[in-house]
Amino acid sequence: MLTGRTARIAQTFAAAAAAFLIAIAFAQPIRAQSAPTPPAAPNATAPAAPSVVSPATPAPAPAAAAPNQPLAGEPAVSNAELPQDLSPWGMFEDADLLVKIVLIGLAIASLVTWTVWLAKTLELRTARNEVRHDLRILNNSATLAQAHEQLRDGTSPVSLLMQAAGQEIRLSANLRAEGLKERIAWQLERIELAVSRKISRGTGVLATIGSTAPFVGLFGTVWGIMNSFIGISNSHTTNLAVVAPGIAQALLATALGLVAAIPAVMIYNVLARQTAHYRAYLGDASAQVMRLVSRDLDRAKLPLTQAAE
Repeated sequence: MLTGRTARIAQTFAAAAAAFLIAIAFAQPIRAQSAPTPPAAPNATAPAAPSVVSPATPAPAPAAAAPNQPLAGEPAVSNAELPQDLSPWGMFEDADLLVKIVLIGLAIASLVTWTVWLAKTLELRTARNEVRHDLRILNNSATLAQAHEQLRDGTSPVSLLMQAAGQEIRLSANLRAEGLKERIAWQLERIELAVSRKISRGTGVLATIGSTAPFVGLFGTVWGIMNSFIGISNSHTTNLAVVAPGIAQALLATALGLVAAIPAVMIYNVLARQTAHYRAYLGDASAQVMRLVSRDLDRAKLPLTQAAE
């Protein structure tokens, strides 16, 4: 009986001791967290001066990348790989084969334009001077025979008009005079058209150059820009120093196309006006020939009219 009671007392005491130890274990971290921080010990030699907080210095901004420096992740391009000569001739030498063909074709077209201008200007000036000289002869002649005597051996257009009129009069010697003027007028009209076609020969190429040269240059530009974008894709870089030379070569084709087209259009218009003036002189010469023919026919009828009276 006594032994059992003693055992229960011992068990109770052991449980109380265990609970007390657990409470102590949980209480130590709580006291460590809530304990105030002890003040720092003052300096034994001198009191500390109040500290002055200096404003924070802003960090320097990163330096801007140089214009020819590749961006992050792009391959570096050496100066040896870049075109050194960006003059028109240097760009022509570095251009693609097709762009070179376009540039050469446009240069030839420009040369043809100025050659035609020089040749046709000299030809029209000479032809106008001949027609003016022959018109003065027609104006000073009283009869067709008198004018024919001075112009029958010439090779100018007015001489051809006079020779055609004289030949038609000889062929119509035994015919009635009513249809003579109509036949002469037809002959003169055909000669005028033939001379006009001859003097206008060579100006059609100017119209062709003026209308097609800009588009040929544009084709060279499109081809050059396409090659530039292909080069960007192959080099895996968008560096302007790599892309700009190809685009400049492409734009050179457009510039040369305009250089060939603009003078061609202007020269064509100038030659067209000069040709129209020349045709007007031919019309005046034809009218003068018909005037002399009509005057001679009236003279031939005058004696018959006086005899009938």
